[in-house]
Amino acid sequence: MRAMIGFGLLALAAPALAQTAQGDVSVTIYNDDLALVQDVRQLDLPAGKSRQEFPDVSARIRPETVTLTAAGAGIVEQNFDYDLLSPSALMDKAVGQTITIVRTNPATGAELREQAKVLAVNGGVVLQIGNRIEVLRDDGLPVRVVFDRLPPNLRARPTLSVTLESARAGARPATLTYLTPGMGWKADYVALFDEAKGKLDVQGWITLTNNTGTSFANARTLLVAGAVQQVQQGPRYGRPTPVQAGTETADRERLGDFYLYPLGARTTIANRQTKQVGFLDVAGAAASKAYEYRNGWLGASDEARSAATVLKFSNAREGGLGDALPAGTVRVYVRDAQGQPQFIGENAIDHTPMGSELGLKTGEAFDVKVKATVEKRERLGERRWRTSMRYQLTNARPGAVTVDLSQAGLDWYFDDTRIVEESLKSERRSSNEAVWHVPVPANGETVVTAVFDTRF
Repeated sequence: MRAMIGFGLLALAAPALAQTAQGDVSVTIYNDDLALVQDVRQLDLPAGKSRQEFPDVSARIRPETVTLTAAGAGIVEQNFDYDLLSPSALMDKAVGQTITIVRTNPATGAELREQAKVLAVNGGVVLQIGNRIEVLRDDGLPVRVVFDRLPPNLRARPTLSVTLESARAGARPATLTYLTPGMGWKADYVALFDEAKGKLDVQGWITLTNNTGTSFANARTLLVAGAVQQVQQGPRYGRPTPVQAGTETADRERLGDFYLYPLGARTTIANRQTKQVGFLDVAGAAASKAYEYRNGWLGASDEARSAATVLKFSNAREGGLGDALPAGTVRVYVRDAQGQPQFIGENAIDHTPMGSELGLKTGEAFDVKVKATVEKRERLGERRWRTSMRYQLTNARPGAVTVDLSQAGLDWYFDDTRIVEESLKSERRSSNEAVWHVPVPANGETVVTAVFDTRF
């Protein structure tokens, strides 16, 4: 609707209440769409009961988590008004009420004022003007709607109102604390890999998002890496975990079992804003490229399939990134023949303790392939089977490679699978999986065979 909606004199406006702006704000942000806001404001309280308004709180505040502490004062009642003032909200509240429609003649500039009763605002505004029913149309003509009062519960900003009982009059600081969804953070990593040198440069960025409906000005900001327990949360879907979890303690402050990432300076976290702040900058960490292929039990294909390209590195203190890594996305780049960084893939990591060994799949190899074949299946008895597998690994690269070939599903039903024959010695990672480290020559192939004795 192009019609302009204006305000008349607020002849019956609600009586003014004591209001305090945001004060000294501290925000603790968790990964799971949750933040703790602590806001110290100055209050000038009379003795006895008084109603204080706190504008600029989160529009998604969890009212049941609110606490307010002020010397010599206690909370009697609190209300959270989140029905915000807007043209559409004004119209919604005006249903059944009388308003003034002001039409301006575009040729003469003369104004025509008419009293109208708002009948409905379902998909448009339906008015009763005198004995006729009219729809407020978007016809390009200048129209204003004038209200003579504000509805009592509409607020220009999300507002928490609190009735306090104070034992004495006087000014004092009050700390408002509450939890709110709508704010979160994650880590993003930019990794530049030099395969020839076996080196990795990594920059880590904290990405903050604020969708609370409120900005927090000049806030002291603390980030908590970890998933705090919350009631009625949806399922958590796992991310790739480290190949080997670390045992080193990072040089960071801890909160219980969580690592803290404080921002170095106060910052304004604006509503509907994404903000990035650097927290990690490491050059020359050791890294290498590997090829991996995982075959499911009785997995076979008519065509060869690509092996995964995997970037391997550590976040250990010595030779690694030297820090605990909060969950996020690692984006990997390599330089082309002209020296320009080019994107080659990305993957997610979970919260990773320092000293971990990581293997991130960045894509699939164009010229390193594996073809798995079930050559034979024999029934040895009522409860035993013998399966002969053949794996053909080919390499179209000009240099030799090693492929970590794993056969999974070995404990499907039972964990007493045995490898009775194999052309290359395997490593048993678990009861479910065996892996062969297969060297494949340049522009050549390698064949691995294995015979499994299983219950299926």
